[in-house]
Amino acid sequence: MSTTTRLSDASDDVSSLTDLADRLVAQARPGEHLEVFVVHGRDTEIRVYDGEVESFAAAESQGVGVRVISGGRQGFAYAGTFDEAVLAETLADARDNAEFGTFDEYLALAEPDGVAPVSLGLYDPALVDYPTDRKIELAVELERASRGADPRIIGVESAEYVDGVQAYAIVSTAGIRVASRETGCYLSVSTLAEQDGDTQTGYGWSVARRPQSLDVVRAAGEAAERATRLLGATKPTTDRLTVVLAPFVTAQLLGILGATLSGESVLKGRSLFADRLGELVAPSWFTLVDDPTVADAYTASEVDGEGLATRRNTLIGDGTLRTFLHNSYTGRRSGTRSTGSAVRGGYTSTPGVGAQALSLLPGTATQAELIAKVDRGLLVQDVSGLHSGVNPVSGDFSTGAEGLMIRGGAVAEPVRELTIASTIQKLLHDAVAVGSDLEWLPMNAAGVTLVIDDVTMSGA
Repeated sequence: MSTTTRLSDASDDVSSLTDLADRLVAQARPGEHLEVFVVHGRDTEIRVYDGEVESFAAAESQGVGVRVISGGRQGFAYAGTFDEAVLAETLADARDNAEFGTFDEYLALAEPDGVAPVSLGLYDPALVDYPTDRKIELAVELERASRGADPRIIGVESAEYVDGVQAYAIVSTAGIRVASRETGCYLSVSTLAEQDGDTQTGYGWSVARRPQSLDVVRAAGEAAERATRLLGATKPTTDRLTVVLAPFVTAQLLGILGATLSGESVLKGRSLFADRLGELVAPSWFTLVDDPTVADAYTASEVDGEGLATRRNTLIGDGTLRTFLHNSYTGRRSGTRSTGSAVRGGYTSTPGVGAQALSLLPGTATQAELIAKVDRGLLVQDVSGLHSGVNPVSGDFSTGAEGLMIRGGAVAEPVRELTIASTIQKLLHDAVAVGSDLEWLPMNAAGVTLVIDDVTMSGA
């Protein structure tokens, strides 16, 4: 007769998850290396329109991923249940898959490396206990505040409240035995402004661990400002000038940069930085770190996808390429070690490698102070098609953009329907300043104002 493991709460009982993983790992055969990843979480997404709930999604998920390594071959299987009979079948499937796996001398489970996880306080019970009707009220308040932020706001395209609560455990025969739980939530709004027949959109965010810390007024105000200041935008003439990237744009750029700095990309020949460790790739003031131990980061985490402690990794330090990000496999294959950068797409996948919480070391100047030093330039407020427009091997990229011209140290007329083209290498080389306005967004990178000289702007 099969039994089913039940959690006392959908999000919190990490001991139950660990016990389940322990039972599976205890079934490892002699010479077999076994890793079990168990997760249980809840997600809520609420979208409102015209004061009413347009869509509501509340999902609870649980599952187990089982990885077996035997004789240099790996097998993986997963199940979306905690039923003991199903998990026994899942373990058997993982073993069968290993029989047909490709031999790889570097295949092995992560082993404890002596780095202790930092306690970050990423779990806040205030989110778990927060009433659903109050979550809806937050989204409604966000829409109302956005509509009232400026008389030129004629509508709200979307106003959302999103949260997530997750507990997970990782146990292996290699000595890994960790568990953690996290909460996070954010507000997101997109507004529509109109004047003299012209319409523009703007976005706003607020990110926190608990709903009580979300800032409705700030998110609404930023969305309204970004929409209204683009009213009357025209297509500019083609030029070469200084660009000032707004924080959200910089965060997107860092996400792309981080992907090129993963050990997996390097091993697969998909990184423009391969074979450049130790080289100067940016100005001496430029420091890029991936640090998921920063509790304010939306993607902060105490352990990585293999159960190793996360840590601060300096990718580019003082302008010099210092390291690539590695999980245990890419580190072993590259002749180095894991940087605590294993990432997983949930219990349905094996560990990959990637950036978790990227940020530039901020400067001391505000965005206004940086703009005041630019005689002729462009403040880039938003970009489109950035990810699809980048070649990770050559570094070439081209992206659509919109923003405000800068003339004599002040923002001037709004512009749109333009393209910015360059290479990642040149952008790094021509970066001249970074702002003090570091802001964590609901993504794996922080935003900050970044100033770059000599960029091609293609327009009319």
